[in-house]
Amino acid sequence: MKDDSLSQDISRRSFLSWVGVAWSAFTATVLLGTMSSIRFLFPNVLFEPPLEFRAGFPDDFRVGSVDERWKEKYGVWIVRTGSELYGMSAICTHLGCTPNWFESEGKFRCPCHGSAFNSSGINIEGPAPRPLERYRIVLAHDGQIIIDKRRVFRQERGEWNNKEARLLV
Repeated sequence: MKDDSLSQDISRRSFLSWVGVAWSAFTATVLLGTMSSIRFLFPNVLFEPPLEFRAGFPDDFRVGSVDERWKEKYGVWIVRTGSELYGMSAICTHLGCTPNWFESEGKFRCPCHGSAFNSSGINIEGPAPRPLERYRIVLAHDGQIIIDKRRVFRQERGEWNNKEARLLV
């Protein structure tokens, strides 16, 4: 005697169609996973500002001032004292936040943990372990200032005395 509830006749055609559907679903899943993995290797944003840029002519910078024109785009302040110009990093040496220049106080203040630096970049308050870094600054043939962020000068290593750490004007 045959129990109809337990045994059903499955035709060869319906079995093969279910196997085909299963393999198609498996293949689609593997392809989707592979494509997602490959896409993960490529970043969404490919823009990085150039590490070397022209900042203008020395006469464009006021004596005794900190110029913030290049802070947002390149992360650089250009400071002009009476006889020299230097390009200074706009990154706090404590945890990498961006300090702000306060003209009235004559110092940079980091909003993250309260570090403060004077206009030459020396750390004077807070947890910052060392002064701000300076970048290579030279004059191009046409008289414009070139800031090169690939070359970094640190005060604690005595590199601020390097002729490319400041531009005499």
